[in-house]
Amino acid sequence: VSFIPGGLDCSISFVSHVLGKVCVHGRQKEILGVLVPRLTDLTKSDCIWQRICWRLVECVPDRWMEAVVLGFVQRAPRADVLSRLLGNLVVKNKKAQFVMTQKILLLQYGHTTAVLQNLLGYLSLDSLRRTLLLRVLQELLETWGSSSAVKHSPPEQQLYISKAILICLSHLKEPEIESCRQELLTSMMEGVKCHLDSSLPQLRCLGMVVAESISSKINIEGPVLKFQYEEDDETRELKSLLVQTPPFCVVPSLPDDDKSEKADAALPLVPESNEKSHTAAPVMPDEESDAELDSDDDLIPYDMSEDKELKIKAPVYIRDCIEVLTGSGDVDKWEATVKALESLVRKNPAATREVSVELAKILLHLEEKTCVEGFVELRQRAQVAVLTMDPIPVGKYLTSQFYSVNYSLRQRMDILDVLVLAAQELSCPKFHGKTKHSGAQKPCIQLLPGGDSSKDWRRIVDERIKSKTRRFDTGQSHVELASGPNKFNSVAGHFFFPLIHHFDRPLTTFDLLGEDHLVLGRLVHTLAILMYLAVNTMAVTAMGKALLEFVWALRFHTDSYVRQGLLSCISSVLLSVPAEWILADMTEELLETQSWLGDVVEKDPDGDCRRLALQNLLLMENLKKKLEAVPS
Repeated sequence: VSFIPGGLDCSISFVSHVLGKVCVHGRQKEILGVLVPRLTDLTKSDCIWQRICWRLVECVPDRWMEAVVLGFVQRAPRADVLSRLLGNLVVKNKKAQFVMTQKILLLQYGHTTAVLQNLLGYLSLDSLRRTLLLRVLQELLETWGSSSAVKHSPPEQQLYISKAILICLSHLKEPEIESCRQELLTSMMEGVKCHLDSSLPQLRCLGMVVAESISSKINIEGPVLKFQYEEDDETRELKSLLVQTPPFCVVPSLPDDDKSEKADAALPLVPESNEKSHTAAPVMPDEESDAELDSDDDLIPYDMSEDKELKIKAPVYIRDCIEVLTGSGDVDKWEATVKALESLVRKNPAATREVSVELAKILLHLEEKTCVEGFVELRQRAQVAVLTMDPIPVGKYLTSQFYSVNYSLRQRMDILDVLVLAAQELSCPKFHGKTKHSGAQKPCIQLLPGGDSSKDWRRIVDERIKSKTRRFDTGQSHVELASGPNKFNSVAGHFFFPLIHHFDRPLTTFDLLGEDHLVLGRLVHTLAILMYLAVNTMAVTAMGKALLEFVWALRFHTDSYVRQGLLSCISSVLLSVPAEWILADMTEELLETQSWLGDVVEKDPDGDCRRLALQNLLLMENLKKKLEAVPS
């Protein structure tokens, strides 16, 4: 460096070649872990070292440029440091521009949030590079608003793109927002529609957060979009990215005597408005003092200690409940009837069977007249009670209504939830309080409507494997399950086959293979659960064969939630149908399914689908080993 001010020429292309060669051969961490901190210190106040650093990176051959640029972006402590180290490399070098504006942002999604902040902050720190920032934002919004990308890319990539969009928005200035306001609005409307159409709650939430952020940027003075969603760590992190934090300045350590003086000097960094608010806090406004004078504290409260709440007596007959629920009379009596209906149905099975279908129809269409705590759960429990008391007629009615017109999607999903909960109750015997000192406990699966299917099915398989594993214990007590006939045996077909028959027939307001893929996903998961609960029933083989044909027809569905349900169906067939019957009646279907599962493991973009497919392949392999071990 001492020769450069003297006017002597020097070349660092050899060093650039060495740097590129080392980085591309996997030693990027070792060399840049030492080089980047050293160059950061040297370029702080020395423009010559800045020029040397720029030339060092610019002279790297294109075939090694990606490894070098990515290493600098990952190891730079802040965006301003990265700008000092790379200069306008992204403008001068086409390969570096492709890596920084396309590959890292759109083709990869494994980088940390800090890498995104470094890269997009670097693009925003120079007027020549800000045009690239606007272009990157436009391309990110196009990808975010593409229905094909939402369907075929994993949720992790959608989260990564959402973070990049919010960081870009945080760097935009008011004139830039004004110039592209209409484009931002159009992209926001297209993107939020695609995300809200998704069956995955995570993607819907991402769409809401990003749409709110874009709306707050383009409508500073007017009304902004507001959605209702449950905030978690992920949403809070996304919202924090919209607020641009100033670069952190390293302050050298100070002697103890100087700390108090320097601390006072830091106080002006607090905004003036905050100071005023803090100083004005102890002062009591005039309106508050006037309110104290007009206070009602001196009035003597009325004694209501002897008052008792009037209790409305609920009906004691099923037919009286029907009259109350269908009438427009006393609201308090209606509320008491809703709360007492389940227990009344279970206590009077004979009376319930006389009006079971009529009562099921009333409950399916029942709407909340008043604010009843837990109304949805109370109605669902009453529906399950009616269905378990008279399963065949009520099951036929509910399955026929699932494909009828003039029902909302919510009502159709309610039908599926009721069928699943009733099937579980019918298939599981009641617990008794006795204990014994040996024997394995049969797993009881808790199937909650709207739950995470992948977690449920992982637990289902784990518990089934655990129940078939022999363990020697030391007298630990277990709850003894009562033995008894499986009540689901005689009704499994009535629950299952009507649901699977008409899935490909679109109605005027209901198209399972079209836009109503959320209901299709719930239907597929319901069929998988019914198949699992039908173990040891007479219809299990016919159900398994029909379910494999159903899965084969939908195996290439674009929605990941539907595909997860299809893979869960395969799991339930392998777990419920006896191995001998599978090989005897479903050999051809099983071979085709095995080939498809291999493709899913290798190519499916959704991580849960790949895991479920691998799990099914392992179940098939275990099934094969089990049959080979049986002597012929």
